[in-house]
Amino acid sequence: MKNNYRRIFEELGVTAEYSIFYTEGGVYECHIMLHVEPQGEMFSGQLRRLLLAGKQLCNDYLKTEGTAFMPVFKRYFLSDAANQAALINEVCHNEMLEEDKCTVSYIQQPPLDGSKVALWIYLQTGTDVKYNADDLDTTIVSHNGYEHLWTMGLTDTSEGSYKQTAAVLESYEQTLAEKHDATIADNCIRTWFFVRDVDTNYHGLVVARRENFQRNGLCPETHYIASTGIGGSPADTKALVQLGTYAIKGLQPGQQKYLYALSHLNKTIEYGVTFERATLVEYGDRGHIYISGTASIDNKGKVVHIGDIRRQTERMWENVEALLNEGGMDFKDMMQIIVYLRDTADYAIVSRMFKERFPDIPTVITLAPVCRPQWLIEMECIAADERHTPHYRNF
Repeated sequence: MKNNYRRIFEELGVTAEYSIFYTEGGVYECHIMLHVEPQGEMFSGQLRRLLLAGKQLCNDYLKTEGTAFMPVFKRYFLSDAANQAALINEVCHNEMLEEDKCTVSYIQQPPLDGSKVALWIYLQTGTDVKYNADDLDTTIVSHNGYEHLWTMGLTDTSEGSYKQTAAVLESYEQTLAEKHDATIADNCIRTWFFVRDVDTNYHGLVVARRENFQRNGLCPETHYIASTGIGGSPADTKALVQLGTYAIKGLQPGQQKYLYALSHLNKTIEYGVTFERATLVEYGDRGHIYISGTASIDNKGKVVHIGDIRRQTERMWENVEALLNEGGMDFKDMMQIIVYLRDTADYAIVSRMFKERFPDIPTVITLAPVCRPQWLIEMECIAADERHTPHYRNF
């Protein structure tokens, strides 16, 4: 069962959009998007109000049978990551708020509602959550024979995006092997690559990722990994690439399926990149779909509706819907949406379109150029539905 909520904390000037999914006797999952009204104050003031609203939401509403939801990961969307990321724990300390324990990503992708910060939080209850489980500050969620490994904010300061991508992937690969007895090929479900000046640095990422995947046995005959590769500046000014990942241990053969929607999209390898359009993970009691960054593209790999933000948005929706449908879901099953825009001037149109089409889904719209200049917009989402698949263990 999934329920969507929207709460406005008027005294704090914060809106919380959140979705809760659960099955009878099963784990509860929650995705929250927190938005703060700009009120003419500095970053610290906006962040303070946003965090206080988040704390109030968790204390007053996010409890099941007296059990609090535990954060699994957080992503801060910042307007100036180089200056703001360092202030977050300072604000928490000054306001006597709990500092972030879970794996965290700080990325410069300014929220386009005029604020300096927005926050996405993923939480669960009914699972065993372990923070800082390795040198990469991975959060491990253990339940029912599965281990879910969330790792965010991986960067390197080598010269060039090629070397940095190779380094962060090798570091992640080594940590998986040495600390978790896992591999990228067998266990990684989802990646996020944020690229400073994506128009210049994306190519180096693409080449380094392809080489790493080939070395790990990932190729067109096997599979790739659901992913978003998008513009975004890490807090470290020397970092050109930032990596976030999600991996699972304990899946049986067949629990992970790859979605292609070939009526609408082509395989990414046809234009030289190596990721899956979407991945479905099925459990005994539910399914999860992870939709990669998806834009206005056809099944020949061609950008369509060049220069038209409205028609590109509509075609993007068609593509996402086709992927969801292939996995047995539809738009009502979406738990959250992230929208990336190249041009701030398109925000008013896109914001209105999303509010009309998806009024109840937690959504954030950020400034983040897509990897091809002709793409004006891209979106990603996570969806969940109830299933009864007895040959797999429940989530």
